[in-house]
Amino acid sequence: MVEFETGPGTGRGAEVRTVRGVLRGTVREGVASFLGVPYARAPVGPLRFRAPEPVPPWDGVRPATAFGPTAPKRPYAPPLDALLPDPEVGGDGCLNLNVWAPWTVREGPGGGGRPVMVWIHGGSLLHGSSAVPVYDGTAFARDGIVLVSINYRLGVEGFGVLPDAPGNLGLRDQIAALAWVRENIEAFGGDPELVTVFGESAGAVSIAALLTSPLAQGLFRRAVLQSGPPIALSRGRARRATRAVAARLGVPATAEALARVDRERLLRAQTEVTAGGSPLTGGRSFQIAVDGEVVPRDPVAALDEGASAEVDLMVGTTTEEYRLWFVPGGLIDRIGRLAQRVVLWKAGVPARTARVYRAGRTGEKPGEVLGAIATDRLLRIPLYRVADARQRAGARGGTYVYEFAWPSPVLGLGACHALELGFVFDSLDLPETRALTGPDAPHGLAAAVHAAWVAFAATGDPGWRAWDPGRPVMTFGPGLPSLVEAPREAERRAWER
Repeated sequence: MVEFETGPGTGRGAEVRTVRGVLRGTVREGVASFLGVPYARAPVGPLRFRAPEPVPPWDGVRPATAFGPTAPKRPYAPPLDALLPDPEVGGDGCLNLNVWAPWTVREGPGGGGRPVMVWIHGGSLLHGSSAVPVYDGTAFARDGIVLVSINYRLGVEGFGVLPDAPGNLGLRDQIAALAWVRENIEAFGGDPELVTVFGESAGAVSIAALLTSPLAQGLFRRAVLQSGPPIALSRGRARRATRAVAARLGVPATAEALARVDRERLLRAQTEVTAGGSPLTGGRSFQIAVDGEVVPRDPVAALDEGASAEVDLMVGTTTEEYRLWFVPGGLIDRIGRLAQRVVLWKAGVPARTARVYRAGRTGEKPGEVLGAIATDRLLRIPLYRVADARQRAGARGGTYVYEFAWPSPVLGLGACHALELGFVFDSLDLPETRALTGPDAPHGLAAAVHAAWVAFAATGDPGWRAWDPGRPVMTFGPGLPSLVEAPREAERRAWER
């Protein structure tokens, strides 16, 4: 390690020697950041639809002071674009990551052996990146964690199902990034045996698949699934979005044909095919596929039968996930009783289940009742079932469940999807975080949430009782965090067969 001055107003700098070469980062107030670090070669040209390949070694010192290129993507459509900032950084080398680490002026990363957390962003496998300001890792490093955030391929380039390309390229990217962490994180003061992988939405869905993937075994010790269930489709079902994009472009649904398409045209077709859908309302989307290699089988079945039983696991949701999609565009007010019943019938929700929700929510709009049912069916109940399966099987790793319940005042979003992110990263003061939380979000609650994630990464115990037959759920807000036994149990039981 070498300390050096980077110039007036830019803070101090630091150098770290990785397996491939030396990186130069920035140090501010006891935290070093190394940004835009390549963990695999740029997926362009002949590598565009191939599994990630190692970065060649470099000579000299490589600057790591700015976020690297983001994966090719389009911004969120209005009105979500105002609520979910999604910066785009140009360039081809999107397979990069960032590291924030505790740093001392003379000793660099210090004694080492620190817990490591690896963040996998969400965005429906179409949006997002590690450059989203909300995901700044400074607070984690301040509290003794080495924080890594990664980019991975999105859309048809990351999750297309093609006869002449490997499956689940985006997942393969994530595994390559985790392998980079195992090889290099000691240089940043981290312990490669103490890695926690955590993610939200599509990031959590990815982690659920990684928990069952033989290619990811041994790369992490703990996992956090935030608002994302275990789900993977058969290749036939997952192929539909890829074929729709190819049909819109007028080319065969092959990697060879799609690689010849201008990337902007490809992104435009991808956006048109997936427009109008959401994780809760449905529509065409890109999904993880059961490919026989990265994901050998359905993650639900694999977890139910004890996959990753040795891994400590924390899972949870927000109370009102649905409001992010139902409220901003006014959908919640356009759903009447008849429309609600039609949607539930088409979705195959049992009539007895719907009656329980209606009976317990007499003061709510039909759209709110529908949203609560959708939230539970797609997110809360599947995650509870994972916790139940681990408890029945006597999993060696601990299992913990949380719920984020503080309601945002912005547009009446309530405790909506993605709201917990600014609390987890303790980044409430950023304007990009305030777009979703508003300016007066409780810092004390953020401190409690963030501390729970730090404790889980460090010890495997976030600070409350592990899952047991009493069904304890740590509920964050409104007000002080509290452990609630079996919240909304009548609604949960309504899903039992």
